[in-house]
Amino acid sequence: MNQQPLISVLMPAYNSELYIAEAIESILNQSYQNIELIIFDDGSSDNTRQVIQSFDDPRIVKILSDQNYGVVRARNDMIDRASGQYIALMDADDIADRTRLEKQLRSLEAGECDLCGSAQWVLDEASGKIKKSKDKFTDADLRSLLSVYCGLCNSAMMGKAEIFKRFKYDTTILTSEDYYLWVVMAAAGYRFLNLKERLITYRRYPAQTSSVHLDKFRITTIEVQKKYLELLGISLDFYPRQLPWTKRVSVGAGLLRALNQRFKGISLQANCEIYARFQFRRNGLWTPLTRLERLMVGLWATFLVN
Repeated sequence: MNQQPLISVLMPAYNSELYIAEAIESILNQSYQNIELIIFDDGSSDNTRQVIQSFDDPRIVKILSDQNYGVVRARNDMIDRASGQYIALMDADDIADRTRLEKQLRSLEAGECDLCGSAQWVLDEASGKIKKSKDKFTDADLRSLLSVYCGLCNSAMMGKAEIFKRFKYDTTILTSEDYYLWVVMAAAGYRFLNLKERLITYRRYPAQTSSVHLDKFRITTIEVQKKYLELLGISLDFYPRQLPWTKRVSVGAGLLRALNQRFKGISLQANCEIYARFQFRRNGLWTPLTRLERLMVGLWATFLVN
């Protein structure tokens, strides 16, 4: 490679023979070309390595492991080896829009954010149907909503390399490792942005919605969310969980007050989404009243706390 790449794209791969060629091509064919693509074959037992070896583009850095170490170690090894000023994440079964890196780089270099994602197309592998993701876009919404869920798509993220090299992935968290990474970065004060253009096609598999996977994800998600409140200096008494209305108004309002004081400009919709985690679902005849309650608390947080 004749010049130092500005962007390092990291692609971990494990048994991805069916899709990795399309993923690689979507990065090599980007409108912005000053990149390196680091691919880590994590001990695949199918033909993933052969597919990787079929590409001879000088911008590709190949790391070929005969042992399966897991995606967390693979990502950390690639972060160590990245030489670009920016790091972009990319999974081996997703597809990047041709203008993805160019548009994210523009936002990052303009100082609009420290970490930049985007909206996505979600491809259901079981049905073949594709739909639009539901996203939030501003820093205040994204960082406040991390208290109840992760609104960032790992395969769509790009940010300053120095941030990734400072934090890396926690090797003790193996199910929600990306969620935890964003939580730590958000608590440290780094600014997030989701571009409204759909710059990634994200594949969703039946295994991701299996009961076993969801149970594991639910447990680690709770741990990550509680850690986030700790990092923000917010009492765990305000942790979002279903409560009777006699308790949830005060507890939910307490969390919203703390978040709105920390992240200025949280939208009404985001405040309502956070408060909804304190309510019970499937309220039947009570649904109109719970929606009204959610709206009233959300309006209070949006216009009085802010």
